[in-house]
Amino acid sequence: MRLEDLDVKELVDFDEIAGEIHVAGQRAILIDATAMGILRKELVEQLGLEAAQVVLTRFGFVQGWRLAEAVKAQFHWEAEADNLRAGGRIHMLEGMCRVAPDDPGPLSKTGQTLLASFEAEQHTAHLGRSDSATCWMICGLTSGYLSCMANQEIFVLEDRCIGKGDASCCLLARTREEWGDTRSAELRFFQREHLKEWLDASLHHVTQTLRRVEQKLRARRRALSLVAVDVEDPMGIVARSDAMRRLVDLARRIAKVDSTVLITGESGTGKERIARLVHDESTRASGPFIAVNCGAITETLLESELFGHARGAFTGAVQDRPGLFEAANGGTLLLDEIGQVSPAMQVKLLRTLQERELRRVGENRNRPINVRVIAATNSDLTTDIASGRFRKDLYYRLNVVELHVPPLRDRREDILPLARVLLAEAALRLRRPVTGLSPRAADQLLRYDWPGNVRELENAMERAVALSSVNRTELDDLPEEIRHAVPSPSVSGAVKVLEDVEREYILAVLDLNGGNQTRTAGMLGIGTATLYRRLKKYCALRRNLPPAQPRRRAGDHP
Repeated sequence: MRLEDLDVKELVDFDEIAGEIHVAGQRAILIDATAMGILRKELVEQLGLEAAQVVLTRFGFVQGWRLAEAVKAQFHWEAEADNLRAGGRIHMLEGMCRVAPDDPGPLSKTGQTLLASFEAEQHTAHLGRSDSATCWMICGLTSGYLSCMANQEIFVLEDRCIGKGDASCCLLARTREEWGDTRSAELRFFQREHLKEWLDASLHHVTQTLRRVEQKLRARRRALSLVAVDVEDPMGIVARSDAMRRLVDLARRIAKVDSTVLITGESGTGKERIARLVHDESTRASGPFIAVNCGAITETLLESELFGHARGAFTGAVQDRPGLFEAANGGTLLLDEIGQVSPAMQVKLLRTLQERELRRVGENRNRPINVRVIAATNSDLTTDIASGRFRKDLYYRLNVVELHVPPLRDRREDILPLARVLLAEAALRLRRPVTGLSPRAADQLLRYDWPGNVRELENAMERAVALSSVNRTELDDLPEEIRHAVPSPSVSGAVKVLEDVEREYILAVLDLNGGNQTRTAGMLGIGTATLYRRLKKYCALRRNLPPAQPRRRAGDHP
C-alpha cells in the first residue's frame, strides 16, 4: 500500500453503541481545544513555564509512540519512508495541525511546515505571544512517532513558530548527534528524568511559597486579633461610618457584574483598597489584579506599558513584550490617576474599552482582551471635561458606576478603629511589641483634620511604632502637627451656643498644653489674666485646673 492511497477518514471508527472512538485501532477520546489551552495556562501559572513544557512534551511523546505502534501493526507500506511520513497525515486527522500534501516532512533539510497549529493558537489566546516556540505537544508527538518508527531517538524542535510571531511553524527532526550542542537546552524537555526534576522543583517552590504566605497570614491574624472588634469587614476595610458602609455595600453589589467602575476621592483615601475589594468580590477574583499609576509614566512609555510593543517598534525594543492589558487577562486592571492621561492616549483607551481588543506598538493586528477596567482619580473629571482636558465619551465609558471614597475628616467614626488596625500592622511589620494607643494619643488623633487621609494616618502609626519605648503609643510618639492639633469647628448635629463652643475650645487647647496657662494664652492670642478669668468661670465644669495664679504682664487688666 502506498501512503497516497491512505484515506485518513478510514482510520477513525465510531462505535455509537459502545460509545467508543478508535483511531488506527487504538481507543481515543475527543478533547476540546480551548480546554487544553486553559489546562496549559494553569500548568504554566502553577508549575512554571519550563515544568509545563516538560509535562506537555512528554505527554505528546508517549502519544506519538503509541500511534506509531498502532500504524506498524495495521499498515505495510511499499516504501519504508512512508512509515515516517504517515505520522503527519494522521496528526492532521487528530486536529493537531495542518500539513501541505507535498510537504517533505520534518526529517528533510527544510523541515515540515505547519500551516496551522492548535497549540500556537491556544498559547497565544491564553498566555499571549511567547519569546520561544510553543508547539510542545506537537514536537513531543512527532518525536515519539519518529523514534518508534526509526528504532532510534529522534527529537523534533521548532525552527519557527506562530506562537512567537512567525508566519508559520516549522518542525525539524534530528538525532541527538545531529543536533549537537546548539540546542541541547531544548532537548532536556524530552527526558523522563527531567520531568521529575522540574516537577519536584516546582512543587518545592509552591510548597515554600504557601508556607511563607501561611506564616504571614498567621502572624497577621494574631496581630489583628487584638483589634478584631474594629475590623468588621473580611477584606480588612474599616467601615464604622455611614458613608463607608454605603460605599462598601455599593462596591460589593457592582462587583458581581462586569461593569467598568470609576473610583473618585482625595489622594490617600484608599481608592486602590476599594478597587481590590471590587476585584476580590467579583468572578475574576482568581485572575490577576494589576494597578498602574498613569500619572507617573510619560505618554510614550504609557502606551507601551499598557498595550505592549513588537520587537523593533522603537529603539531598545529588542523583543516582543505584552502590555498590562494582556498581563491582566482574565482579571482586573486598575488605571490610577486616569485624569492625567494625555488626550492622544485617551483616544486609544476609549477604542480599547469599546472594542475589547488592543494593538501593540509596532504591530498591525488586533488582539482580543478579557479584562475588567477600574479607573481612579483624585481630580474632578467634570471640570476637566469643561476645560477640554478630558474626553466626555471616555468619561461616560469609565463612569458606568462611580464609587466616591469620602475623606477621613468626613468619617471620624473610622479614625480610631482604622488607627488601631494600622498600628497592629505596623507593629507586625517592624516587629515591635506595640499593642495599643494611650488615651491622650487616641484623643489627639480625633482632633487632627487628616489632610493626607488614610495614607497620612498609616505613616503616623508607623512612626509611632518606630519611636515607641513602651508597649503602647503615647502622645509624644505622634508627629508634631498631630500633637499640636486642636479641634476644628463643626456644625454637624445640634448647633451649640457660642459660649459653649468657646469653652470647649479653650479647655481643649489647655489640655493640649498640659495645663500650662501661659502657653495656652499665647496660642489663643489673649492675656494670661483674661484666660484665668475664663477658666475661673469654667471651674464648676473643670475642677482639676492648676491652682497657680497667672503672672501679670503689661497691658493685662485684672
